[in-house]
Amino acid sequence: MVDYPGYFAWYELITTDMAAARAFYTEVVGWGAHDASTPDLAYTLFTAGKASVCGLMDLPQEARKMGATPRWMGYVSVNDVDVAAERIKRLGGAVYVPPTNSNIGRISVVADPQTATLALVKGLKPGRQRPDDFAKQARVGWHELLAADCEKAFAFYGELFGWQKSGAAIGPTDTYQVFSAGGQTIGGMFTKRPEDPIPFWLLYFNIGDIDAAAERVKSGGGQVLKGPVELPGGGWVARCRDPQGAAFALQGTRSLDGFGWSTEWAGFSSKGRLVTKPRG
Repeated sequence: MVDYPGYFAWYELITTDMAAARAFYTEVVGWGAHDASTPDLAYTLFTAGKASVCGLMDLPQEARKMGATPRWMGYVSVNDVDVAAERIKRLGGAVYVPPTNSNIGRISVVADPQTATLALVKGLKPGRQRPDDFAKQARVGWHELLAADCEKAFAFYGELFGWQKSGAAIGPTDTYQVFSAGGQTIGGMFTKRPEDPIPFWLLYFNIGDIDAAAERVKSGGGQVLKGPVELPGGGWVARCRDPQGAAFALQGTRSLDGFGWSTEWAGFSSKGRLVTKPRG
């Protein structure tokens, strides 16, 4: 088993209606799905081909009573979950679920100092997103943090996971900080706009035709909140919300552009083309 510390390795949708969410995402993204429940936990695996790519579980009642809402959560691979959780607390973050052995491996659900939620994992059981999977269809191709303060957020994650700056786009009012893990560009972060009430991680799913996928979102009862918007150099993105309220995004092409997508932001870091505004 090979771990890739500092990379996003797994993703989960925590929702209020598992059956409805399963139907929605299999139609929109094109995933397969199969039951992977245990006696103590209802759990579904979404698949791309034969590979398990993310999980689906119910939002616990106690969490709902505390105001938690449906959301996607990314898991970052670490060498030691217990050590990383302690480091998060020392750096000003919070540990919501202490390190524990779960159905997918040893995990901990945490938050950065600005309250954006994510999780840690070691020894992932269902499978893992490998560095070379980010460009594949029906995978997560980009990870975007809408932070309360981008500079402070990057300092936290750089210290925690060893992420490096991969370049930045400076617009009239925004700076979009692209970051890398192990030398590979995997996402970006920026200071969120006022209409986004809380900091959070937004996941971008690779799809083919962006317009067709946006129509599937709407016909399935979801919302397209913004876009499709063209990225400089090619590629299109759309920010969406599923029927239960979880935020996600799509990235693909228009049919006239041909099939494909860019996980490098149209050559952003390697070719020096700077985008002028954040995706979100």
